[in-house]
Amino acid sequence: MHALSLPTWWIHITSVLEWMVAMLAIQQVGIRRQEGGWRWLSLAMLPALVSAMAACTWHLFDNSPDLQGLVVLQAGLTTLGNGTLALAAWNLMRQQGRTNP
Repeated sequence: MHALSLPTWWIHITSVLEWMVAMLAIQQVGIRRQEGGWRWLSLAMLPALVSAMAACTWHLFDNSPDLQGLVVLQAGLTTLGNGTLALAAWNLMRQQGRTNP
């Protein structure tokens, strides 16, 4: 745990927690509005969450070269997450355009 300072750890951990709360909040919006696009948006946030957890895990073990695979996993999940978020946002926009003239 020496790789990052305490304030940097604080930012990392709270960012992960904030992302989880945002996912839950977006899912609740979808449930209340009975619009599946919001729930898909929440689900599309999952790869980015796992990516952040992979980064935190790598830092937890002092950026060990033995865990270099986590860096590759994080990069892949970030790319996948960006794509899923773009698709989910497009889908939500398409649905909103159809329901709101």
